Amino acid sequence: MEERSSADERSSEEADMDEITAEPGAGRRQRGEGRGAAARRASRSGGGAGPSMPYITRKIRTYEVLDEEGLELIERNADTVLEEIGIEFREDAEALELWRQAGADVRGERVHFPKGLCRELLKSAPSEFTWHARNPERSVRIGGNATVFAPVYGSPFVRDLEGDRRYATLEDFRNFVKLAYMAPSMHSSGGTVCEPVDIPVNKRHLDMVYSHIKYSDKPFMGSVTAPERAEDSVAMAKLVFGDEFVENNCVMLNLINANSPMVFDETMLGAAKVYARHGQASVISPFILSGAMSPVTVAGTLTQILAEVLAGASFTQLIRPGAPVLFGTFAASISMQSGAPTFGTPEPALVSYGAAQLARRMGLPFRTGGSLCASKVPDAQAAHESANTLNMTLLAGANFVLHAAGWLEGGLAACYEKFMIDQDQLGMMQKMAQGVDLTEDGQAMDAIREVGPGAHYLGCAHTQANFQTAFYRSALADNNSFEQWEIEGRKRIEDRANALCRSWLDSYEAPALDPDIDEALLAFIASRKNSMPDAFT
Repeated sequence: MEERSSADERSSEEADMDEITAEPGAGRRQRGEGRGAAARRASRSGGGAGPSMPYITRKIRTYEVLDEEGLELIERNADTVLEEIGIEFREDAEALELWRQAGADVRGERVHFPKGLCRELLKSAPSEFTWHARNPERSVRIGGNATVFAPVYGSPFVRDLEGDRRYATLEDFRNFVKLAYMAPSMHSSGGTVCEPVDIPVNKRHLDMVYSHIKYSDKPFMGSVTAPERAEDSVAMAKLVFGDEFVENNCVMLNLINANSPMVFDETMLGAAKVYARHGQASVISPFILSGAMSPVTVAGTLTQILAEVLAGASFTQLIRPGAPVLFGTFAASISMQSGAPTFGTPEPALVSYGAAQLARRMGLPFRTGGSLCASKVPDAQAAHESANTLNMTLLAGANFVLHAAGWLEGGLAACYEKFMIDQDQLGMMQKMAQGVDLTEDGQAMDAIREVGPGAHYLGCAHTQANFQTAFYRSALADNNSFEQWEIEGRKRIEDRANALCRSWLDSYEAPALDPDIDEALLAFIASRKNSMPDAFT
């Protein structure tokens, strides 16, 4: 946030308070509630409440649900799964041969792993690394006590600012990239934030990667839907960063899902090989719906997750020792009545907590969580399911958090309003992660001495010096009286989120991009698109 002189502090603060209430339903004013005030506030704050940081450095302890005995039990069971049951590597002869050469027992497409093989291979994987952004000030740390938030991923639908649920377009994709760029609590612009279905399937990855580069300067993800699309992503990254830099540094994280239970298919393997060969990071994430794709029990699910991650993550080291790789999991349960996925429930939280412990024991960065919900609109169900998931995510010590903002309808829809609500919550998590200030100022002994018994702290010197930054200040929460809220139209948080979203998009300014790089990217895209006919499958 921009620093202000002391002479301007009071007037600016008062203006800020007025502007916070300028959006429809957000405050005190009854007249012409246009979006100008919100836009001005956004421009000063970097897009919303809270300071903008390249990533979060957690100063709070992780929450652990398993003791040493429990961890060892799950690790033994995972070793048994790997050795006795095995993991399938489908339709990839190269992968099977690499495993054979590494000492695994390959029977058809099923690979059986001698005890300790996967862990031995993973000794070359880094426990921490830098994920570089084209703006070096935006580069993030992956691993250790760092947490990185990225937006929703993979939604074919959007719920737009008019309240309509429809197929996503490239314009929607660009909008979400812009919003992620403006959100101070968002550290990456993500990957497939929504599927732009108005672009052919075999070409849309080019527009998506370009949008990340053009409309944001935060770290971004590459395409994984085919090996050649992964190669295109790498090629475009090299136009931005240079060949040598990309080959020796991580500039993309890439989501590689296990096809649970215990299968890696040719698409994911192909993408993983491309990225590993170029030294780019893979997030090996079993996609788990407990009861359908894993056992119904927490311990059984953790066993399967660990086995799948060990196999997939160690495979990246067969391709290129030292390639960055993350222990990932996407854990949800299902309704035993309908079969639909459920979110924000206790069992997936326990799975994520346990998986985080297992990841730390392996020495790998960890991915889980987000702002997940099954609700179809940004309502109370969406709020409590997302909050339950997000709080767990922070306390588990997740290093990379996909789906941190905008997720709706079990991931089928990316929602503009929920994106704004979620990023506000992420700001709260960012503040929570700072822990307790035990400095001299944090101890506030001078304030306690000044006020003494029976008085109040509102006017004391310590409060006056710290009131602007002491508490997280939401741009969306309504804390006014019932009467004020009623006079101003009984606006809900969705209404305020809608107005704030529009103001952000209205005030968006693209980060600088070297014109020569931009021209080279556009030429590459044109060449690749002209080289193949449109395909929609």
